[in-house]
Amino acid sequence: MLIKTLFDRTCAFFGLIVLSPVLLTVALLIRIKMPGGLVIFKQTRIGRYGKPFTMYKFRSMTMHHSGSSVSVKGESRITPLGSVLRKYKLDELPELWNVLKGDMSLVGPRPDVPGYADKLQGDDREILRLRPGITGPASLKYRDEEELLARQTDPQRYNDEVIFPDKTRINRAYLAHWSFGLDLKIIFCTVLGKELQEPFLQ
Repeated sequence: MLIKTLFDRTCAFFGLIVLSPVLLTVALLIRIKMPGGLVIFKQTRIGRYGKPFTMYKFRSMTMHHSGSSVSVKGESRITPLGSVLRKYKLDELPELWNVLKGDMSLVGPRPDVPGYADKLQGDDREILRLRPGITGPASLKYRDEEELLARQTDPQRYNDEVIFPDKTRINRAYLAHWSFGLDLKIIFCTVLGKELQEPFLQ
């Protein structure tokens, strides 16, 4: 997957340069609209081969809150500005730095918080061979995940029993059928907000 690594880091490098005005604007808005806290949110996630790394995102929540590991649309810990950033995925732009560093890829399974990788058993652990991604086939299917969870009586249970196993299945299929062309198709669908029509991922 050398071509994947070269493509990732090249795109991340130029992406950070081209998007620097957007990054600066978002940072200033967070400083103005969400004072008294950090602009960049840092969190430990599980990366390739189960190795922890620090992931960077724009802060979209209040500084001091107690909440579950899943986010639900409309919950009070997400600020109004944060809701907009999350809707348009602008909060994830700093992850380009993680891609440049080699912690992440542009395309791959979303990195889980510690604990979820431990739930992977048997052949499911094969997906840990992949670098986690900013986007991926499971991310496209569940791009409205927060809205879906908001409709559940027990969002955490629904995530653990329905969404997480389905994402694992999709990510295993992605690993089995990976190609550079598939990555380009996933990036294209992400940018345009389109469905990914791949039978083996359904």
